[in-house]
Amino acid sequence: MANDLPGDRQRFAGRTAIVTGAAGDIGATTAVRLAEEGARVVLADVGGSLDATAEACAAANPDVAPVVSRFDVTSAVAVERAFGDLAESGVVADLLVNNAGYQGSFENVVDYDPSDFHRVLDVNVAGVFLVLQAFARGLIPAGRPGSIVNTASMAQGGAPNMAAYSASKAAVVGLTKTAAKDLAHASIRVNSVSPAFIGPGAMWDRQVAQQADTPSQYFADDLDEVAAQMIGSVPLRRIGSIDEVAAAVLFLLSDESSYITAFDLQVSGGAV
Repeated sequence: MANDLPGDRQRFAGRTAIVTGAAGDIGATTAVRLAEEGARVVLADVGGSLDATAEACAAANPDVAPVVSRFDVTSAVAVERAFGDLAESGVVADLLVNNAGYQGSFENVVDYDPSDFHRVLDVNVAGVFLVLQAFARGLIPAGRPGSIVNTASMAQGGAPNMAAYSASKAAVVGLTKTAAKDLAHASIRVNSVSPAFIGPGAMWDRQVAQQADTPSQYFADDLDEVAAQMIGSVPLRRIGSIDEVAAAVLFLLSDESSYITAFDLQVSGGAV
């Protein structure tokens, strides 16, 4: 509960945070952590249930009710309308967790479906851009500082069988660095986090299963062997937890990182 935390852990009291992809594992956990530390949280997603996340946020911070906003991050019209509706209701966020994403299919690059490739980039790159832009356009006139954390991935280095996802996350890091420079005059910091193998959860299970199902020289075709191969590539020899990703996001959002911008924080256990 927020009121049970010591004062120095109420880092976001009086702040408003938008979390996209809030129905997913990382988004939901991050939203609840923000609520626990005093933030009013806007939960955004296009699909999936937000009820459990909203209930957990309300329990974590009973003094400030969470707000639910449903929109498609790939639609400029939908994003603009959603932020306009929030502003009309008096909600102008100064924190953004730009987390909505789509992993796409797992195929060798010669077999990859171009339509899925476009879909991955639409969600993971154009969607991040559109939400970031709408957030900044709403915050700058208010004359308040802000902080943005975009969700990238260690796949930016080139994960086998993940051409679209890897390309999209490399683009997120590049967009983060440019946006940080473009928004510095308004005291809006922009950083990203790049998780490696994170679990337990749907993305870890799906990644193991898909790599096992996709022929390659890098992974076996047995689920347990693939999981062991992945963990074996991590110097700390374990997967990271969703809580560890959320903690990194909250650090970058907070004033504890007030002189950090244009930075990609790798939550990877040493994997590169």
